[in-house]
Amino acid sequence: MTHIRRIGVLTSGGDAPGLNAVIRAVVKTAIGQYGWKVIGIEDGFEGLILPDKARPLDFASVRGILPQGGTILGTTNRANPFDYPVTGAAGQTVRQDVSATILNRIGDLKLDAVVVIGGDGSLHIAQRFLEMGASLVAVPKTIDNDVNGTDLTFGFDTALDIATQAIDRLHTTAESHHRVMLVEVMGRNTGWLALESGLAGGADVILLPEIPFDANRIDAKIEARDRAGSRFSIVVVAEGAKPKEGEQVFRVESSSPLAQRLGGVSFVVADQLAALCDHEIRVTVLGHIQRGGSPTPFDRILGTRFGTAAVDLVARGGLGRMVALRGESIVDIPIADAITELKTVPLDSDWIRTARSMGVSLGD
Repeated sequence: MTHIRRIGVLTSGGDAPGLNAVIRAVVKTAIGQYGWKVIGIEDGFEGLILPDKARPLDFASVRGILPQGGTILGTTNRANPFDYPVTGAAGQTVRQDVSATILNRIGDLKLDAVVVIGGDGSLHIAQRFLEMGASLVAVPKTIDNDVNGTDLTFGFDTALDIATQAIDRLHTTAESHHRVMLVEVMGRNTGWLALESGLAGGADVILLPEIPFDANRIDAKIEARDRAGSRFSIVVVAEGAKPKEGEQVFRVESSSPLAQRLGGVSFVVADQLAALCDHEIRVTVLGHIQRGGSPTPFDRILGTRFGTAAVDLVARGGLGRMVALRGESIVDIPIADAITELKTVPLDSDWIRTARSMGVSLGD
């Protein structure tokens, strides 16, 4: 598309290792291959709402950022333009639709297209802007690996490595002290991170959002290990796991989904187990450590491939689409298809069969 001269790039939602790899690839491909100018938009969609949050990016801007975690552009998951907090006349906070401001800002910056790097929530926002006439393409990003239409998202491999290393370390202290160790990992509605880190780390119990758990079943697994001579157990808990006939556990309750904070279900499980068995029980919540630090080689490469493919997508007029990984190939799909549903762990999959074959209890 010869009319493309200037594109924007933004990172939205929670950070994930590999974001800088995508930004770097976008800049190097857009400038080096197409001769375009690139504008970095700071702090996600908020950078198109507030003034002075857009800056030119060039080769010097992205030099040395490939191995860095986080994002040089900053990000926020609290800036939904269709429900944005503003200060009212009386000083109170009210929520307004400021999407028109963003469309005007894109025009003021003379952006022919915007590359949106984000997870499920950001992709839903991107789709609404598409329907309003905005020109953009998307790159999927989440450590939960829950975006539909792509085999993997960058950031997941790094989080998986961090979680697995934590489980490995807890094994030794659990065995030494004959304890039950609960490890809480991220995973709001999907259990990919818990399942894969649990399998890689040799966990005895893995609790997923897809399978409500029964504390009695977890206790039965622990008691069976005791009888077999294993006086310790490792339980991996996704933060979105919930008990049968129960609800997810939130650290912060709110009527706004963006303000809600999951966390603490492992302490609920610990209390339930304490009433059922005599083991010492300890809880480790990995939290944001899973998002931090340098991305793995896999995530650096996947982010680079995604960033390059996103710019190529703009160049050939593939607006309204998201790059994705299928097998070994980078493909693209409509953003609308990517947000039809979350990619959850299928209950009839070989993942579940493998876990059960390894003697892992899923708490059901």
